[in-house]
Order: sequence, then structure tokens, then C-alpha cells
Amino acid sequence: MLLSSFFGFAALATSVMGASLQQVTNFGNNPTKIYMYIYVPDKVAAKPAIIVALHGCGGTAQAWYSGTRLPSYADQNGFILIYAGTPNQSNCWDVQNKASLTHGEGGDALGIVSMVNYTLNKYNGDKDRVYVMGTSSGAMMTNVMAGSYPDVFEAGAAYSGTAHACFAGSPTATPFGANQTCAQGLSRTPQQWGDFVRNSYPGYTGRRPRMQIYHGLADTLVRPACGYEALKQWSNVLGVSLTRNVTGVPSAQYTNMIYGDGTKLQGFFGQGVGHTAPVNEQLMLKFFGILP
Repeated sequence: MLLSSFFGFAALATSVMGASLQQVTNFGNNPTKIYMYIYVPDKVAAKPAIIVALHGCGGTAQAWYSGTRLPSYADQNGFILIYAGTPNQSNCWDVQNKASLTHGEGGDALGIVSMVNYTLNKYNGDKDRVYVMGTSSGAMMTNVMAGSYPDVFEAGAAYSGTAHACFAGSPTATPFGANQTCAQGLSRTPQQWGDFVRNSYPGYTGRRPRMQIYHGLADTLVRPACGYEALKQWSNVLGVSLTRNVTGVPSAQYTNMIYGDGTKLQGFFGQGVGHTAPVNEQLMLKFFGILP
């Protein structure tokens, strides 16, 4: 099995301005020694929104920077992009790690939060407009970040991932790991999934991140059931139920699952779409509230 199949790429993105991806060191507490890269557009907003973008297994921060059109949208709208990178577990995020699954305990998750805090302080960022997105392993970590740090992230978008804590207890969360139960569609009740999120930050009563879940129905590596399980989880956490399905959004092969009025939770499942579901920047940025 090729790690590249676990990662997936979209169209190459290149800034049309002078800004470029820059590595940042000494950004704060970083227990697992992950990497931070940042893209600050030439015309950054006075109080910019921040998006954390997380690569898939076998990927890198630099490759994921080139993997979507988000940098060009940052140029146009003045938000900042953080590209985190992990050199551990075959460049896969530690979504199975108890430390990352527990607020304030450590793991890759705490290093990512340190990147956010560094950026908020250095660039006068808007703490109420911090978002996270990712593909494959990065999508799994997106759900982890939303579950473990609801006080940090306002919304997230997960492309071909698994529910928060789905890999809990597994020795690794790579496509080569012996335990692939999670990626094959581990099923739990909505209440059980929701309890995993609530137990990651005991006593927390504040807002919960709004979520978008994207998945391909032809995905044989991270099965489509994983996307549905993530929706069960966030439906329970956010207190919204499925109200309707809309076909043809964002394109003919997709069905858009609307929960409540659609402002808190949405799912997108594509016929014939494998691993990974392509990033729809415009749809995601509208959901985040960055685009009108």
C-alpha cells in the first residue's frame, strides 16, 4: 500500500504575490517535535482569521501548501494559514495518542495549539475565527483537534477522516498498522461517540466547533462508514439531527447531508469518489464564514 494513496493531492496552488511559505521554530510547547510552517499574505487583515491545514499520512506541510487553492484565497481575503507537519509515524498524526485526545495533556495536538497561540499573538489574530481542516490522517486530526480543543477552534472540515478517538488505544494510526478496525468503519452509538469528545475535556461547557465532513463513497482505505460515524458523533455533540439530503451539492456526484439548519453540521458524500475527497475551498470557506 502506498502512503501517497493515503494522502492524495489536489491542484497545485501558487501565490500570485510575494508572500511565501515560511518555517517557524521556537513557537512554544512542542512535545512531539512537529513542524510549523506559516503563510501570511502580503495584505493580511487587521485582525485575521487563522486556518490550520493538516496533511495526510506520508505528506508534508510543504506539499499540503501546494495541495489546495487556500493560499490564493488567503491572498484575496487576508487570512493566515498554518501548515503543521509531523515527521513521526510515517508522517501520520498521533490520533490514537491519549495525550492528543486529552485537553492540555500533550501530543501533536498541544503542539498545534502552540502554533495557533503563536500566530494569534504575533499577528493580532482573531481568536474567535480559528479553524482547522485536513485530509486523510489530517482529517482524523481535524476531528481530534475539534474534540480536544473546542475552546480554540470555531469550526473544522474533515476530508476522508475518522471520528474523534476512533483510533484510541491502537499502537499506531498508519495504513500499515495491525489495527485497521477504525479505518474499516468502526461503529458506535451517537452517545458513545459524543462521550469520547466530552471526556476529552471534562467539565467544558462552552461552544463546540461547527463541522463539515467530506467522504468518498468509493474510498476503500478509509471506508465511507467512517464519515457517517463522524457525523453521528458531531450530531450528538452539537445537538442537531439530520433534517434533509440535498443532491448535486457541491457537484452532481455528491449528496449534501444537512443537520438542523445546516449552520452547525453538514456531510458531503460523493459517488465514485475514492481516497481522498477533494477539497472544496469555496464551500468550506463559506461554512467557516470567511467568504460571504
